[in-house]
Amino acid sequence: QVQVVESGGGLVQAGGSLRLSCTASGSIFLINAMGWDRQAPGKQRELVATVTTDGETDYADSVKGRFTISRLSTKNTVYLQMNSLEPDDTAVYYCYAKNQFSSTRYWGQGTQVTVSS
Repeated sequence: QVQVVESGGGLVQAGGSLRLSCTASGSIFLINAMGWDRQAPGKQRELVATVTTDGETDYADSVKGRFTISRLSTKNTVYLQMNSLEPDDTAVYYCYAKNQFSSTRYWGQGTQVTVSS
């Protein structure tokens, strides 16, 4: 019912910035939240940031003050602005869109972010 596509990953030096984007399509009326997880080698998958249709945001402690999640007024596109990147930020970043009725999360295929020392 919902398709999710993310992009914007790449290779960047420590201290640099990247902006990830994510667009959901299909039954957009079902969505009440979108956000990002990440999976790094040897680490557990973790929440990075979320934003709801009410404008509420949440961030992992490790990225607070460095990452910002935002959404367009159309509510089907979100961005993750990543500043002051660190090598520990290296991971595959996955975008999701949440179905408010079933709580199903629709996931993108992921985009690789690599931060070099």
